[in-house]
Amino acid sequence: MNSSASLNLSSAKAIRIARKQRIQDFLFHAVTQFFSLLVLFALMGIIVSLFINAGPALNEFGIEFFFDNEWDIINGKFGGLIAIYGTLLSSVIALVIAVPLSFGIAVFLTEICPGYLKRPLGTAIELLAAVPSIIYGMFGLFVFAPIFGDYIEPALQATLGKIPFLGILFSGPTNGIGMLCAGLILAMMILPFIASVMRDVFEIVPPVLKESAYGIGCTTWEVVSNIVLPYTKTGVIGGVMLGLGRALGETMAVTFVIGNASRISPSLFAPGSSIASTLANQFGEAEVGLHFSSLFALGLALFFITFVVLALAKWMLIRMEKSQGVKT
Repeated sequence: MNSSASLNLSSAKAIRIARKQRIQDFLFHAVTQFFSLLVLFALMGIIVSLFINAGPALNEFGIEFFFDNEWDIINGKFGGLIAIYGTLLSSVIALVIAVPLSFGIAVFLTEICPGYLKRPLGTAIELLAAVPSIIYGMFGLFVFAPIFGDYIEPALQATLGKIPFLGILFSGPTNGIGMLCAGLILAMMILPFIASVMRDVFEIVPPVLKESAYGIGCTTWEVVSNIVLPYTKTGVIGGVMLGLGRALGETMAVTFVIGNASRISPSLFAPGSSIASTLANQFGEAEVGLHFSSLFALGLALFFITFVVLALAKWMLIRMEKSQGVKT
């Protein structure tokens, strides 16, 4: 009888524990699902809000809004091509400069850097990522732009500006403020983000893989290009996309140094504007109507550009994984 009673008590206790675990699992699943859906609902709310507020401008100008370069507040004629062009150009300049530098920094810190330098340099990169964007903008306007206009732009104009066809990119007055300056400041801002992500993903490569490569006589570059990069390609592309996302949406730093001119010029020295700088300069003073709605349409364009960039990055990763599987 005693053994039967003990068995029944043990069974009842096990049932209670199992029931408690099921309740815990249900609650944990419900809470995590709620958090995930909350992000999705917030995203949908942003999209709906952008479409609703951009509706009057899109109804008035149609799809041509995104391809028209006229931005006339007085006459109520608006087009987003100038701001879209400035956003894409400044972001491309930033990526062209920041990605190779970030890759070099990450490779140095993970493969070449002496132990006594690794921690201070890594900390310095992380501190750069924590600097507020307005500080970059003030540095660009009051320190970098004068030096850039007095020394670097004339040197570029005297060298690269003499090359046929390419020279038009480096023509015009050298006042330091313009698209190239904005791209360089953006490069400074996104470099620590990309470099930090690349360094972290390079460090997760199993040491046995690199040691095996070094053991058969591979150089450092061969190890990085044939072992490290293929193993970490997803993280590397993710870091580049993180930097691009910040470059596309950066506001204050770009507003300080881009010049805020509503025109398109083939010269990189010429002032221009981006979507973020246009919103920063005009949103507070825009009256309800076509001007206000056109600014929301620019925000919608920025959202669409970001979505396309992320979709292309995802497509690239899928293609790379498929090609890697075929090779394997």
